[in-house]
Amino acid sequence: MTASFAAGHSDPTVQPVPASVVQQVDAADATLHNPKRAVLSLGSNLGNRLETLQGAIDALEDTPGVRIKSVSPVYETQPWGVAADSQPSYFNAVVVLKTTLPPSSLLERAHAVEEAFNRVRDERWGPRTLDVDIVAYAEVVSDDPVLTLPHPRAHERAFVLAPWHDVEPEAQLPGRGPVAELLDAVTRNGVEPRKDLELQLPQ
Repeated sequence: MTASFAAGHSDPTVQPVPASVVQQVDAADATLHNPKRAVLSLGSNLGNRLETLQGAIDALEDTPGVRIKSVSPVYETQPWGVAADSQPSYFNAVVVLKTTLPPSSLLERAHAVEEAFNRVRDERWGPRTLDVDIVAYAEVVSDDPVLTLPHPRAHERAFVLAPWHDVEPEAQLPGRGPVAELLDAVTRNGVEPRKDLELQLPQ
């Protein structure tokens, strides 16, 4: 777990994770055999966005073989790929987890969590109650059309890179390089930190 946050792009208002919480999460890791690290991106622009993101985090933590290690700050983001003001803005966050699930099973769980929050898939880049994307899984690089790893557009998206960098300043996107450098290369227009909002690491 990231217990402190570096300077640079990291949000200086983010408080360190209490040592007691770190110990609890690390102890829970003992229940996982040879876990892999994965990074997931969460987004919501319908309904109670913050409550939905927290519910998704809690649901992922309740998944056998999954342990949430860190939760990013919240960002408010203009919708991607659509006309300005045509949809409500998104709340976005990133979670880093350890899992014994293979990528295909983690994807199935991500879709199940989306469906639990009434995600409707009838329009590309349409509004949604919840979007859960696997950004990266260990060092896997795959062009499988069902689950391309890492996410094929993650390196272009500040709403993924910025919160990820907040919790893992030294992170690398497999096949693409350091997240910090990728973040420097994209625009942050329309991607704003919401310092008044906070998501909780599951206890």
